[in-house]
Amino acid sequence: MKRSMLLLGVFTTLLSAESFSYTEYVRVSSSVAQYEKVQERVPYQECYDRRVRAYDNRVREHDKVVGSILGGAIGGAIGQQIGEGKGNDIATVGGAILGTIVGGNAVEERYGAYEPEYRTKRECVTKYRYEGVRRRFVGYKNIAYYHGRKIVKFSNEKLSTIPITVTISY
Repeated sequence: MKRSMLLLGVFTTLLSAESFSYTEYVRVSSSVAQYEKVQERVPYQECYDRRVRAYDNRVREHDKVVGSILGGAIGGAIGQQIGEGKGNDIATVGGAILGTIVGGNAVEERYGAYEPEYRTKRECVTKYRYEGVRRRFVGYKNIAYYHGRKIVKFSNEKLSTIPITVTISY
């Protein structure tokens, strides 16, 4: 008697609602293994030798400045020895200017005329080649039928049942 009253109470509660849901487990009829095609990518190194300048032996600006200063001082000293009075001042300034130009150019000619030295440097680049296609397992396609409708659930393993939620509305 208590059981009938309880069922009647549940049924009355369900009738007064507009919808209700419950979970039902549907038996899987088949599980099919699923694969995807993957192209193998194999890395390899491609190396080559390249000539690079071992060091830069061009005239540095510092060396040229030192040459210009020394040339200017020597030119000024030589110009000082020429003439007297205003002529001596002009000869000193002219000697300094000429010495500056000659000193800077002399350093550049003496040390800037050498061929640069080179060395061999090994350089490598990683490249990839594509080899055959292989199949990779991605999971199972589990198939079940519920009232004539096909239900498909993907998973990592074969399933024996698929849980579905049934909603009844009125």
